[in-house]
Amino acid sequence: MALRNRHGVPVDPVPVLVVVGLAFMLFFSFGPLYGMALGVSLPAALAASTAGFLAASALAFYWQVWDAHPSASTPAGLRAEQLFYLMVALAVAVIGLSIPLLV
Repeated sequence: MALRNRHGVPVDPVPVLVVVGLAFMLFFSFGPLYGMALGVSLPAALAASTAGFLAASALAFYWQVWDAHPSASTPAGLRAEQLFYLMVALAVAVIGLSIPLLV
């Protein structure tokens, strides 16, 4: 099944699947832990994590599929640089979210 943007042009589904997978990992790894650390019950923390994940997934779909312009391709060097910076940002986010749980 090919994903199509709002103009009917096929869009690569891999980037949005990666972002949705990472959002799932972050929301369900840290959401229930932070919720329970703040005194929220587990079902409420899971519900909040699910709501956050669904919102992030909808945003990723809109940004990377619905509003995509595949004809305006980005050079490979710039894409690699952006990917590197995003990997660093993800690592910093995971470490930053882990530190309060260790203390």
